[in-house]
Amino acid sequence: MTTRLHLLCSASTSSVSSIAFAANEPLDTRGRESLSRLSGRLPSCEIVLRSPAEPLLRDCDFGRWAGRSLAEVQAQAPEAAADWLQNPRAAPHGGESFADVMARVGGWMDSLFASNGSVLAITHPSVIRAAIAHALGAGAETFRHIDVAPLTRAKLSGGEGFGRS
Repeated sequence: MTTRLHLLCSASTSSVSSIAFAANEPLDTRGRESLSRLSGRLPSCEIVLRSPAEPLLRDCDFGRWAGRSLAEVQAQAPEAAADWLQNPRAAPHGGESFADVMARVGGWMDSLFASNGSVLAITHPSVIRAAIAHALGAGAETFRHIDVAPLTRAKLSGGEGFGRS
């Protein structure tokens, strides 16, 4: 049995443009225009999931930092920001760490790959970064080395036992 997972990163929002922590804002003008050009270019899939309707695909919870720019956080709490950037298990903002996101997404992927078919998941950069790292069998330390731009697409394939050693 093989499952094909197509991941599509959500279009840009104001937090993407301003290098800020996501705060559930609407698409910006650039995001809406880019999304309209994507019409008809996505694969046909048996299952389509999207965040936040599918809770396991929700964005990283940035806690107190949601809606704030990275520069603002670095200026006001430089040690906390540095710890967060360097330690995938740190969550000084009171939300999820990168390791938490990887565990959530890895569990979702493992259960998904126990079935057969094709799935399109429309989600956030943090979820796609976690999915790629999990598919590669890499640890949470690799999370910050993966860049995912708005409307980036990734395709992963696997079967039962995927992601398990």
